[in-house]
Amino acid sequence: MKFNKTLLGTSLAVALMGSTAAQAADVVIGVPNWPSVRVTAHVLKTVLEENLGLEVELQNGTNPVVFEAMDSGAMHVHPEVWLPNQVNLNKKFVMEKKTVRQTAAGVAGDQAMCVTKGTAERTGIKELSELSNPDMAKNFDTDGDGKGEIWIGAAGWASTNVEKIRAKSYGYSETMKLKEMDETLALAEVDNAVSKKTDIVFFCYTPHHMFALHELVILKEPAYDEAKWKVIQPTDDPEWLEKSSAPVAWNTAYLHIHYAAALEKSHPAAAKMLASVKLNTDQVSAMTYALVVKKADPAEYAKKWVSENGAVVDAWLK
Repeated sequence: MKFNKTLLGTSLAVALMGSTAAQAADVVIGVPNWPSVRVTAHVLKTVLEENLGLEVELQNGTNPVVFEAMDSGAMHVHPEVWLPNQVNLNKKFVMEKKTVRQTAAGVAGDQAMCVTKGTAERTGIKELSELSNPDMAKNFDTDGDGKGEIWIGAAGWASTNVEKIRAKSYGYSETMKLKEMDETLALAEVDNAVSKKTDIVFFCYTPHHMFALHELVILKEPAYDEAKWKVIQPTDDPEWLEKSSAPVAWNTAYLHIHYAAALEKSHPAAAKMLASVKLNTDQVSAMTYALVVKKADPAEYAKKWVSENGAVVDAWLK
């Protein structure tokens, strides 16, 4: 999804209008559209309310909108910024404008393309580059148009843009239809493919509950090479796709909490707590599994998690 100034301005206006109703809140946490960020948001809300006595609101918003809102003061926290995915926003607001702070501790994450174990066995696919072969691609053609289909992520994710670049770089943008859709719908297609023993290929990442649900195979790629990773986001250049290239695997990602620098003056205890939060991949995966697979209510689950992980939370509050 390309973010133009009109769209971003409209989205930010909506975010600002939404925050007007929450002006009484001490802290507003922005919540983008993937499972792990939602559960982390609820955990942070619970800790801030129960331990610091603050009133906290959660508000939906895309990554660019949340960063702009932290810059303006309409929001105060982004619970899960993926780096290097959001490196352009991090550079603008953390490094250059210095209106947003990045916490030191990050949760390690991986990003790749996966197939189900059954798909790997039926098609013989092992490497991502094989999708550029029309004979391999036809294994994933479900609508008879001569091209396979591959889910590359949801609209609005920075990783979705990177996957467009990678598809171009590997050559399978010519043989595969690149599908952008909500993650819930995409994962339902994975469930259906497993049930019906049909072939499917899709974007996968950790921390995520999908690896606990199904036997997945990560497609092999050349190792990450910084010299070959030339990624430009559409917010930075209208010719981003043409100028970008990434024919190698993703580097390890790290998921960091970000918060508005202004919070250090308005609510210093909250800023100090956020800067001290430490979670790991297994913890975030378990949280996400509880919400998505077990259908736990996020607010109730967060209260339970905080209650059962007192030592972890106490370390954040020291």
